[in-house]
Amino acid sequence: MNNKILLASAGLMCIPALLTAKTVKRQKDNKQRPNIIFIMCDDMGYGDLACYGQPYIHTPNIDQMAREGMRFTQAYAGSPVSAPSRATIMTGQHTGHTHVRGNKEYWRGVPMVKYGENEEYSVVGQEPYDPQHKILPEMLKDKGYRTGVFGKWAGGYEGSASTPDKRGVDEFYGYICQFQAHLYYPNFLNRYSKALGDTAVVRDIMEQNIQYPMFGKDYFKRKQYSARIIHDKALEWIDRQDAQHPFVGFLTYTLPHAELAQPEDSILENYQKQFFTDKTWGGWEDSRYNAVVHTHAHFAGMITRLDQYVGEIFAKLKDKGLDKNTIVIFTSDNGPHEEGGADPEFFGRDGKLKGLKRQCYEGGIRIPFIAWWPEHIKAGSVSDLQFAFYDLMPTFCDVAGIRNFSKRYTNRTLPGDGFDGLSIAPTLLGNDAAQQHHDHLYWEFHETNQIGVRRGDWKLIVVKGTPRLYNLANDIHEDNDVAAQHPDIVNELVDIIRKEHTDSPDFQITLPQFK
Repeated sequence: MNNKILLASAGLMCIPALLTAKTVKRQKDNKQRPNIIFIMCDDMGYGDLACYGQPYIHTPNIDQMAREGMRFTQAYAGSPVSAPSRATIMTGQHTGHTHVRGNKEYWRGVPMVKYGENEEYSVVGQEPYDPQHKILPEMLKDKGYRTGVFGKWAGGYEGSASTPDKRGVDEFYGYICQFQAHLYYPNFLNRYSKALGDTAVVRDIMEQNIQYPMFGKDYFKRKQYSARIIHDKALEWIDRQDAQHPFVGFLTYTLPHAELAQPEDSILENYQKQFFTDKTWGGWEDSRYNAVVHTHAHFAGMITRLDQYVGEIFAKLKDKGLDKNTIVIFTSDNGPHEEGGADPEFFGRDGKLKGLKRQCYEGGIRIPFIAWWPEHIKAGSVSDLQFAFYDLMPTFCDVAGIRNFSKRYTNRTLPGDGFDGLSIAPTLLGNDAAQQHHDHLYWEFHETNQIGVRRGDWKLIVVKGTPRLYNLANDIHEDNDVAAQHPDIVNELVDIIRKEHTDSPDFQITLPQFK
């Protein structure tokens, strides 16, 4: 036989062996990489959980998560409202840099369609993430992670360049539009599932719900409860995962956001007994909030129901044998709301902090944050590390083994592109000495015309261009404006705004005067 043929044959025989070796290495690497479950609820304040001091609401599963993991006391959302806060997670940029800085809507003024006798918008959703800037699911998918999002998207309207199917998400179920998410018994939800033959995001019509109107007493005849439906889809997705393929699930629940509506079951009934004397609320049709009695019972029940869902997630991970190699994070997208009949004052929902949703005061942006990872995160630990949502991208990349993500994913053709976060993985893993710290944290929000800067214990709030200065070390409630006594500190923090803010034609803000 010709020697060349022999050599060629030998080479061909080596190929399967090489492929097998690569496959084995890939499987080994996959097993070493942890799975990630990121649970983010909607409008839960710093003081809404029992493990953060809430006296009225029962959250045994989340409390256990805190006992077995790490609880943070100075964690911050990316913004005081939903869409931009989520954008800081996805983009790794703060709201002085990221493209989405507010709740710009795309359902206004579009033709209407009918579901039963109910009129709906033909297009729904918010301002899209910049498609030229890589987002977190895309990065993790590049690393071999299976990706799922269940709940709120809020990163692009239907048909835009930034829907889940176009941004690295393998499977999605929930709300594309956060305005649609005002309803817990909606006319439709959105879905993207290759297994079902979807080539893009589609609407999943709630056939039982559309038989009844969206507003009024008959609304409560609707039976398809979105929170449970979305949660079950998430559980089904987790159930399909295995130890050979790392996965990341973004479970972005709408609970406990308004409206105050949920199944009449034992959770609600127990709180109706607890709050025997309760408040009523008359409804607000334009925002799709129906009238409700037992407002306190409903709100408390929504958080306890969410807690039950968290318990079911842990049970599923343990049943699958995936718990020890999965990091689970629980948090909220911003501070507490008072829409739809919610009563934050009654529950002390600001956790002794000033301000609510839509404000850059502590109550609008400081949020509960708990991380759990057995044998990696020290049980019962508490951290006062100051960080914000834009730190989660580098953290997840760090945990997933994506090295130099900033260098790899910065788009050199996009002016000003880059990332603002620092990984908090060293703190999670108990290596405080290796933890990098921000010189400052930054927020801006155009709807209330506010800017926030925190540096150490100093907190600057700029309202309509006027700076206010607080020392959080002795004034956590931000009651005493000491700007006049510390003009040098004010000037230093104003200078930070000058450096961090980039102009946005869609989300304009009044800047303080620069000296």
